[in-house]
Amino acid sequence: MAGIAPRGFGGKLILAPMVRVGTLPMRLLALDYGADLVYCEKLFSLMTYFIITFIHNFVWFICSSCHVEVLETIDFVAPNERVVFRTCEREKDRVVFQMGSADAERALAVAKLVESDVAGIDINMGCPKEYSTKATHNNFFLFSQGGMGAALLSDPDKIESILTTLVKGICKPITCKIRILPSVEDTLNLVKRIEKTGIAAIAVHGRKKEERPQHPVHCDVIKAISEAISIPVIANGGSHDFIKEYMDIETFQKATAASSVMIARAAMWNPSIFRKEGLLPLKQVMQDYIKYAVRYDNHYTNTKYCLCQMLREQLETAQGKKLHAAQSTQEICEAFEMADFYEETTAGFEAKKASLGTNTQDEDDQVQDPDVIKMAVKFDKREYPPQITPKMYLLEWCRREKHPQPVYETVQRPLDRLFCSVVTVAEQKYRSTLWEKSKKLAEQAAAIVCLRTLGVPEGKLCEGENHLINKRKREDLECLNHKNCGGDPAEPSHKKSNFIEENSAMNVPKM
Repeated sequence: MAGIAPRGFGGKLILAPMVRVGTLPMRLLALDYGADLVYCEKLFSLMTYFIITFIHNFVWFICSSCHVEVLETIDFVAPNERVVFRTCEREKDRVVFQMGSADAERALAVAKLVESDVAGIDINMGCPKEYSTKATHNNFFLFSQGGMGAALLSDPDKIESILTTLVKGICKPITCKIRILPSVEDTLNLVKRIEKTGIAAIAVHGRKKEERPQHPVHCDVIKAISEAISIPVIANGGSHDFIKEYMDIETFQKATAASSVMIARAAMWNPSIFRKEGLLPLKQVMQDYIKYAVRYDNHYTNTKYCLCQMLREQLETAQGKKLHAAQSTQEICEAFEMADFYEETTAGFEAKKASLGTNTQDEDDQVQDPDVIKMAVKFDKREYPPQITPKMYLLEWCRREKHPQPVYETVQRPLDRLFCSVVTVAEQKYRSTLWEKSKKLAEQAAAIVCLRTLGVPEGKLCEGENHLINKRKREDLECLNHKNCGGDPAEPSHKKSNFIEENSAMNVPKM
């Protein structure tokens, strides 16, 4: 089985695993700029273990999905259709899958699922965050059993068990990433024990678990580790003190005597740090990143987060404010003068879907109800005043007409993860035939269909005077007068609820 050769971790420049940053667009961009290997963001083995046991016979990924065929990716997805890990052929021999785990058998189960699509498997033993070290929950299940990340450093027996199980259980090379211990002696004893498990390399973040980026990196300890063991040592933690441009990478490598260098924050700020020719202008880097984000349908919130990390001190500029206001991939593209690229790419996706025989007309939708009134409409928030939406207008109309408040039922289509919402008003259902990128947008579109059918204003700027805005101003003034007259400032106006959009249930059917 192809992958990184056992000694293939020497002399490498590596993109470090970073939560929310190390997704597919960033990994591919780092490879473009000169990285030899890229690590994905850390994923929890317990969460993925529950996912794989939830789905039939431990089948965790969908390789026959049209969405995957269009993107030409391999997606590992949760039961709610959320993509947990997305990869592609381009990085197959250069991406290392990192997981956090405190259980050898669960780690092995996950590793077996992904090993044919990645170059190696890494166990995180350095993350000091509580979501790694302590048990954490969500509304559905325990997704982190605790005892992972830096917590493993105090349990060498468990470290040995996990690494030995993985080395014996899969064909791809195994690595781990640690932090240093309080004493050099304890650190050296630990890495020597780790080496005996048969792993291919060890990445060392040269800080103790309680230290943060502003603390100096301990190059001397990494150097001691490099001299004490024979497997490749990957030095990490030099972004703050050393690495500002490509030439600094060699300086850090020499200071640590490490075989390779792993870069985190310096690459997050500008992934072109891997270029021998030097850093590229940030605008070009961000546009290159956006191209991959669109090409591989990266969720806009993740794209936005990564771009914000690149902008840093420029977030208050006009460009930064446009990015901050963006609520979709399309709006991000518009903020960076890439609207034409977005339109061309999405049109290409639609053409490819059609060629694959995956027509998404109404007759193939989950929402098939002859009694539903339909229109082809979309909600564009730019056409409405700030904080005024069609849902607000519809709710106000229902109250004025003594109808029950609107009820929204929303479904998500597994094919492309788009949303459609049906709103019920006075026992009649309404929906848009156009699917939206988010639940909120789908609900607004359904409200527009209802309002237009009823002939009721929907609050658009072009409609002239907006009575909801005027009403809100009056209530704000009443509230202010109430406070000035000695009223309880903590008690809101009883009319405020008119401007709070009602909650709606989310129903994602199994397909």
